[in-house]
This record gives sequence, C-alpha cells and structure tokens, in this order.
Amino acid sequence: MKNAKRCAYAQIIRWRIRLGWALLALMLLYMVIAAEMGGGDSRVVTDLMDMVGDVIFFGGLVFILVRIAHNKRLLRDRARLREEEIRERDERNQYLHDKSGGAALDILLMLLLLSTVTAALFSEAAFCTAFPLLLAALAVKGGLYALYSRACA
Repeated sequence: MKNAKRCAYAQIIRWRIRLGWALLALMLLYMVIAAEMGGGDSRVVTDLMDMVGDVIFFGGLVFILVRIAHNKRLLRDRARLREEEIRERDERNQYLHDKSGGAALDILLMLLLLSTVTAALFSEAAFCTAFPLLLAALAVKGGLYALYSRACA
C-alpha cells in the first residue's frame, strides 16, 4: 500500500532541524507581537500567570535549542544516528506513543501550551480555564504512558 520510498533517517533529522529553526523564529515573532499588543502587563497578570507564562515560553525556547543541538550532533556521528534510528523505530516505543494519545494528543498539548501562554499574558479568566486543561491533558498523557509501559514490560 505504501509505494513511496521512505526518506533516509539523516534526511528526516535535517528536516527536524529546519523545523526547529522555523519554530524558534515563530516563537520570537510571537513574543514581539504579544509585547506590542500589551501582553504581560503587571497590572493585569498575577504572579502565577507571569511565572507559568515564562516557564512555558522560555522553557520551550530552551527545549527547541537543545533538540536542534542534539539533532546536529546526530548528523555528525553516524553510529549515534543509527542507534537513535533503531530506538525511534522500535515497535514498543511506537506502541507506547500511540496508546498514550499519539500525535493527536501531542498536537492538542501544543495548542494548549500556546493558549495557556497567551492567556497568561492577557486574561486571568482565560488563564484559569486554559491552565487546568493543560495540566489535565498532561496528566492523561503521562498516566496512559505509565499504564501502558507497565503493561508492556
């Protein structure tokens, strides 16, 4: 059924690096736009909102930079690249990812992160809605992953 050739794993890593840089640029653009719109005004946001927004946003920036550096190191070391490919394509890891929500829950988590950061910058009421939803989605993902990782052991 799949007639298309699979990309070489090194090519996939190159695309991940490009996507990481693009995401980093989008995050910086988001930061500038949010600041221009008056987001993060200390008269509007609480200490919790400020802290959560900063942790999510700057934690995301650091995470993306670390992933870009990791992927670049993989491209320089062929043995490591092969090990990573084997680990990533392992059926058990794919099964755990799929059973714990898969790509759909991963996308939902990214959207919840974005909405929580935005709400933390602008509205306490929206933040009080988005933040518990984010925590609940993380708990579901983590709980399902832990449940299925024990069942598969």
